[in-house]
Amino acid sequence: MAETFEKSLPFSRPFPVARASAVAFDMKLETDERERAATADFLDVRTVDALSAELRISPWRRDGVRVRGTVRAEITQSCVVTLEPIEAVIEEDVDATFLPETSRHFQRKVNEEGELIVDPDGPDEPEPFSGSEIDIAALVVEAIGLAIDPYPRKEGAAVPEEFAVPEDDADEEAPPSPFAALKNWKGDAD
Repeated sequence: MAETFEKSLPFSRPFPVARASAVAFDMKLETDERERAATADFLDVRTVDALSAELRISPWRRDGVRVRGTVRAEITQSCVVTLEPIEAVIEEDVDATFLPETSRHFQRKVNEEGELIVDPDGPDEPEPFSGSEIDIAALVVEAIGLAIDPYPRKEGAAVPEEFAVPEDDADEEAPPSPFAALKNWKGDAD
C-alpha cells in the first residue's frame, strides 16, 4: 500500500453544483472553534481566531460553476526570529471555476510527454470535480494558506549575532570556487 503525505482538509462545506445551475447563489461561510483549531493545525500556525468567506456561486459554461468573493481570516503565527506571537489579518479575493471532469469544455493542455502545460501569466484553468458537489472549504483554505507570510518577523526583531552575516563579508567578493583552477586546465589529448 502506497503511503500518502497529504493532509485531509480541516473542515468541509460541500456545495451541490445543481443548486447554482440556473441562477447565482450567495453563500456566507462561517467557521466554528473546532474548525478554526483544525485549520490552524493544517496551516501550521499558532491559531486561527476568525475565518469566514462571502461568496457568489454562479453557473459557468452550462455544466460548471464559478466561485467569486472574499475570504477573511485572523491568524496568529510565531516570529521566525523571536518565536513571539504575531497577529495578522488576511483578506483575499477568490475567483475560481469548476467543471465536471467529464465535461466537453474541460481540456487540459499537455505536451508530447503528457506533462501539463501551465501559463503562469494566463488565466487559471478550471478545476475538475467528480460527482455532483464541490467542496467550498478547499477553496477557502487554499486562499488563506497562499496568503500567509511564510517567514513572519516581528517588527524590530533582530537576527541573533551568531547567525548574522558580518557587514564586512557582505561586500566582499565570493571566494573562488575550488574548481576554478580546473577552468583553464586542458589535458593532453596526444
